[in-house]
Amino acid sequence: MARVTVEDCLTKVDNRFQLVLVASKRARQLSKGAEPFVEWENDKPTVVALREIEEDYVTAAILDEKPTEEVQMELTEGAVAEMPVVAVPTPPGSTER
Repeated sequence: MARVTVEDCLTKVDNRFQLVLVASKRARQLSKGAEPFVEWENDKPTVVALREIEEDYVTAAILDEKPTEEVQMELTEGAVAEMPVVAVPTPPGSTER
């Protein structure tokens, strides 16, 4: 396993700030169970993410992708927003309002 440095990765993205965003997003994906594109040998997710960037498996385009959870939330929120509102009658003698 070759050692990866920030300088190696800077040739693949526009600047250090973008590198941080790309690497952190990919590291989060790896932490949540995404399959790595490179061999994972007892490395932390951030190191694997940097190796993937350096080897051109991951690019800045990852920043434009919507996470699966966000897509699911949008679908759920849309379905809830489309549900009709139904008034439920209060049972006689109930003090709740």
